[in-house]
Amino acid sequence: MKRNTSLIYSSILAAAISGVFAPVSHAADLLSVYRDAIGYDAQFAGARATLEAGREKLPQGLAGLLPSINASANTTWNENDLTKKKGVGAGTTASTSYNSNSWNVSLVQPLFRWQNWVSYNQAELAVGLAETQFVLAQQDLMLRVSAAYFDTLLAEDVLSTAKAQRVAFAETLESAKRNFEVGTATITDSHEAQAKYDLATAQLAAAENDLAVKRYALQVLVGKDVASLKRLGSGVALSPPQPENIDKWVEMAQTNSFGVQVSTGQLEIANREIERQRAGHLPTLDFVANHGSRMDNPSINVPTGIQTEITTYALQLSVPLFAGGAVSSKDREAVALKEKAQTDLDNARRSAAQAARTAYLGVTSGLSQVKAFEAAMTSSQSALDSNKLGYEVGVRINIDVLNAQSQLYDTRAKLAKARLDTLLALLKLKAAAGGLSEADLASVNALLQ
Repeated sequence: MKRNTSLIYSSILAAAISGVFAPVSHAADLLSVYRDAIGYDAQFAGARATLEAGREKLPQGLAGLLPSINASANTTWNENDLTKKKGVGAGTTASTSYNSNSWNVSLVQPLFRWQNWVSYNQAELAVGLAETQFVLAQQDLMLRVSAAYFDTLLAEDVLSTAKAQRVAFAETLESAKRNFEVGTATITDSHEAQAKYDLATAQLAAAENDLAVKRYALQVLVGKDVASLKRLGSGVALSPPQPENIDKWVEMAQTNSFGVQVSTGQLEIANREIERQRAGHLPTLDFVANHGSRMDNPSINVPTGIQTEITTYALQLSVPLFAGGAVSSKDREAVALKEKAQTDLDNARRSAAQAARTAYLGVTSGLSQVKAFEAAMTSSQSALDSNKLGYEVGVRINIDVLNAQSQLYDTRAKLAKARLDTLLALLKLKAAAGGLSEADLASVNALLQ
């Protein structure tokens, strides 16, 4: 009877391991999930629209340097009463009424408006800033997809383990009850087995709920339910970050991080804004051209119509003298905002350095954990084999074998989590240093089976 129970334990373990780690045909991989998210994720779609809006800053800035042309037209009904006040016929009144039509086309070409040139420079910087922010959004999407993908894989592993443990504890419970009935075990064994089974049932319910939550989180990103996912192979070797120097990664992050680049662009725009506001004190010079026509239609009093053609060319100089203090106030406001942009840049550099340090330590610590858990896997397997043998010869009981199996399951789950956490930390490290790209996802994707 003991030998048969041992065979049951072995079959349960083999089935659970094959269910968790066997390759799944037609399963989605990380790269395909990411590409689905590109076309569906609402946050990334907003970043794409923001990029298109940001690119429009350049033609808007250029418009301030180009001529503006305006046309106008009007029609007017005129009623005039002319009264003679002195001389012969004083007091007589003559009335005229007629319709006037006119149109005018004007052209204004700025010759010197320094604030417009500064605005154009700001527009060029704004376009570059928008493109940098979009790349930052791409990196964020890669990390969010990777985290959701790995979370789902871990949830699947936990659920598979919980199912296998529940089956194993159910067998233990039935065995303890039979042994108690025939008098070869105490009621304590049954109570202990029942407690293990009840705990496994609760853990199974929690694992099912967690997997449903993780799957839905992934579905929110890609817009569809992903039935199965490729997973990391059990024998995959993970490489340390290159270079293996935390200070170099911190230095790269403080310089190349897209968060730092965004703050740098915002500081440059703030500096230009000070210059633009101070240009409000400078004179402006425009070339102005007008061409128009006025037609007074004939009436009873004015038997013949009069048409006037007017063309003018002018240089228009405007010198600001006083605007109620608005220009000076905007100047001070721009200086204060520049100081804020500078502190934001300092904060971005510190945050990038912290993110790089955290991610680097996450990778190195993860690699150490993977190595330790791989050794623990060997030890746990040996312990399980020893307990099985001890059970067959009568020096171990069922609960010893199941505890050894639980230890093996737990170690295997922790090893899988350590591997996935290490991969995610590596992606975060590259993102912190401004080097995360789709090629990095492809490299991780190549490790999936």
